[in-house]
Amino acid sequence: MNKFTITVPASSANIGPGFDSAGLAVNKYLTLSVEYSNVWEFEHQSVHLPANPDPAKHLIYQAAKETADTFRAPLPPCKVVVESEIPLARGLGSSASAIVAGIELANQLCQLSLTDQEKLKQATMMEGHPDNVAAALLGGLVIASPLASGEIGVFKKADPQVELVVSIPEFELKTEDARKVLPEQFSRNDAVAASAVGNIVFAALVSGNYELAGKMMEEDLFHEPYRASLIPNYREIRNEAKSAGAYATVISGAGPTMISLVPKGKGSLVSASLQKRFPTYNVELLKIDPYGLRVNLDLSSRLAR
Repeated sequence: MNKFTITVPASSANIGPGFDSAGLAVNKYLTLSVEYSNVWEFEHQSVHLPANPDPAKHLIYQAAKETADTFRAPLPPCKVVVESEIPLARGLGSSASAIVAGIELANQLCQLSLTDQEKLKQATMMEGHPDNVAAALLGGLVIASPLASGEIGVFKKADPQVELVVSIPEFELKTEDARKVLPEQFSRNDAVAASAVGNIVFAALVSGNYELAGKMMEEDLFHEPYRASLIPNYREIRNEAKSAGAYATVISGAGPTMISLVPKGKGSLVSASLQKRFPTYNVELLKIDPYGLRVNLDLSSRLAR
């Protein structure tokens, strides 16, 4: 196998009250085209990525190297051409996609034959929480939590019957800055109330009661009340989307992108309404990616050897 490609979707974490545990895979992609080489080389072909990256400082390389070291395997050098549709620091899981891609890069180069659980554990360790990485790896709607055993408990719903509209601003918001505004602790009563909201949201999403899910998504108590002030037009985007027919609009990950859950067939109307109201935003109609990580092996190269 001389050449192969790795494709990883973007993701939207939290979905309102599913803080650090729930995510949706969406159809914007990070793609690596890989071939063996004598030295490590990364070539970026995207407006979203910086030019002339140093391989040693590259997140994809770092994830690959850490994975190879974890499983005590030598990591052979290669040339990696990186294409990305995922904007950086916008709340669409760009770092999670890079980590998942790097883990799979090591999996292929080192012939590790890792299971999804092993990949997810490795990605969660690197990212710090499983929401984005689980969605990027597995696709669909994913709810995941680390267990005391060291395993990651995972639930996946492959393709909820909704459309997604994202409102992406021109400015960035670093995750670490968005975390600084969150409380260090919650009282028991506050934690119970916030968890109850989340329980209803995900029971409603799984059962297909999207109206109830949307109503409760906008009642999050874990992070949105604290982050709303960091995001210009937070309430205005919510109100505009709702008036155009969306079930709900919440912060995508740590923001500043907002994501609207929309009934099938109404996505174009909602996106057009938001784009007209907020012309400086990049408003896009997206779908849920049901597959997650994909690898395409160049079998012709394998047969030619």
